[in-house]
Amino acid sequence: MEIFLQQIINGLVQGSVYALVALGYTMVYGILGLINFAHGEVVMVGAMLALSALTAMLGWGVPPLLALLLSVGLAMAGCMALGYSIERIAYRPLRHAPRLAPLITAIGVSIVLQNLAMMIWGRQYHSFPMLFATSSHVIGGAIINDIQIAIVILAVLIMAGLMVVVHRTRLGRAMRAVAENQHSAQLMGVDVNRVISITFMLGSALAAIAGLMVSANYGLAHYYMGFLLGLKAFTAAVLGGIGNLRGAMLGGLLLGLIESLGTGYIGDLTGGFFGSNYQDVFAFFVLIAVLVFRPSGLLGERIAERA
Repeated sequence: MEIFLQQIINGLVQGSVYALVALGYTMVYGILGLINFAHGEVVMVGAMLALSALTAMLGWGVPPLLALLLSVGLAMAGCMALGYSIERIAYRPLRHAPRLAPLITAIGVSIVLQNLAMMIWGRQYHSFPMLFATSSHVIGGAIINDIQIAIVILAVLIMAGLMVVVHRTRLGRAMRAVAENQHSAQLMGVDVNRVISITFMLGSALAAIAGLMVSANYGLAHYYMGFLLGLKAFTAAVLGGIGNLRGAMLGGLLLGLIESLGTGYIGDLTGGFFGSNYQDVFAFFVLIAVLVFRPSGLLGERIAERA
């Protein structure tokens, strides 16, 4: 029972990060019908910006809590500017092009960002500084530390806040109108370009927070960290029903649990063959299964509720 509970905790922590990144995919797809494969690299840039700012501020003698808050704000601002630039330069000119063109462009942007990050921060791994003394807590025999608790709580608050924005604000109504029909929304006075740019910026801000969460949880960040994370978050979005906000959240949490339980139990049944070194296999098994048996995802419909 202790092992099962430990795997559940690990899965919820990992799934919370997947859900945040998946929201960026699903918001962009809901409005543009575009898979932004560069989103994983935005997560990486957010982590590297936050880590660089945090290290510099601690060296200047800034108190740890203030340094953390300022670095998060800086990373979010930087990623929002990056998301706006990607949309404005790479995607907007191709908005009415065949679907293959923006897809290839997204892959190209991803490669460019990876190489720029490698040139700026180098190939080496960057360690996350120890800001506070963390303690571990035992729940039913399972262990969870303060960082993991903070990740889950913060992810839940952010996801709840995003739902409020989408369903209770004027901006959210504009986003849903553009997702339903861009031309009709424009006739009703909605600035479509502005709404699309804000959607990219919101998704990029969430990516920055997710990048900081990943680097804090594992204690490391590097220029290639966003590639696989982005693919898994895309899998989570497809699992829940891409274009559906609740589906992205559900898909992220489920994918985290599937990976954790699969690694813990199937790894043991196979004598360690499918152990932690093969945990990525489970995510892509899920992607293949969903595309084969339910392409619309768990909460997806023909006319889905979209951001």
